[in-house]
Amino acid sequence: MPKLFIPGPVEVSEKTFRAMCRPMIGHRSGDFKKLYGGIQPRLKELFGTTQPVFLSTSSAWGVMEGAVRNLVGTGKVLNCMCGAFSDKWFDVSKKCGKEAVALQVEWGQPVRGEQIREALKAGGFDAVTLIHNETSTGVMSNIEEIAAVMREFPDVCLIVDTVSSFSVVPIPMDALGIDVLLTGSQKALAMPPGLALFSASKKAMDKAATVKGSGYYFDFAEFAKNQLEDMTPSTPSISHIYALESKLEDIFTEGVAKRHARHAENNAIVHEWVRKQGLDFFAPEGFRSKSLTCIANNKGIDVAELAKKAKERGFIIDGGYGKLKGKTFRLSNMGDETPATMRELLAALDACLA
Repeated sequence: MPKLFIPGPVEVSEKTFRAMCRPMIGHRSGDFKKLYGGIQPRLKELFGTTQPVFLSTSSAWGVMEGAVRNLVGTGKVLNCMCGAFSDKWFDVSKKCGKEAVALQVEWGQPVRGEQIREALKAGGFDAVTLIHNETSTGVMSNIEEIAAVMREFPDVCLIVDTVSSFSVVPIPMDALGIDVLLTGSQKALAMPPGLALFSASKKAMDKAATVKGSGYYFDFAEFAKNQLEDMTPSTPSISHIYALESKLEDIFTEGVAKRHARHAENNAIVHEWVRKQGLDFFAPEGFRSKSLTCIANNKGIDVAELAKKAKERGFIIDGGYGKLKGKTFRLSNMGDETPATMRELLAALDACLA
């Protein structure tokens, strides 16, 4: 099979797949409780929190919707929008029946703290949603800057999607004051799709206790109640949790700081190639993703043909998302990729472009 260098799902190692093939156990058994409870310390360290880390058998979108349903009551939700996925969160908020306000910035630009401050000055907000690393555009907003602004509005909850930045760069949840930090299995964690991970602050849990109509499957109170017994509210994907245990072993064997540094090196190698090819970046300097690169097609390359040729050589790349299709293309460097594997990809692309 050709190797995936798209921004998700990313390539999954044989070790991770083997972990998923371990024998099945009962999800209310002592063996499951040992598995679930055993991974909590490492999960908390990765999240940078003292709060429990919940596991949801869903895509990250399940928790993204669930966070809105749990934390937005009679107030408004401010949806920060800078690309396809953050734009979609606004639509999800409206479909949940919430009073959603769009903070729209141009695709390719980051969300800035001052923009959030100005929007929140209107008052009446329960929560803000932010995608830290917008994979459709390759933009990474400054989470430290935004978190600092949010401290000026202590009654408003900050919900952050980190699906493609979690374990790529440090995102210390408690230190930043993030109220819900969520991620998914299929991008930076380099696991198969189907598992979402999230943690919620005490402020978020207290707020969730006052909001009606949050449903059952993503009810934060149900997650917390079951967590006390090292269980999940409903039947989990046990195979995914085996894979997560294996992946945590990989991450901590390598070292979290070294994992961050490897992603930065991978990313720098791609950036050097972009410049060498005379191409441009879709995201501005200082706000470029560390897990993928969204490349502006300023040379009029036939992106579909490039992707076809790359696949013939054993590599799958992304030809641009949504309205950016053909105008950009994206190369992922996240998960288990190394400088050596990135150079293999780029050598193949050199041959395709020759």
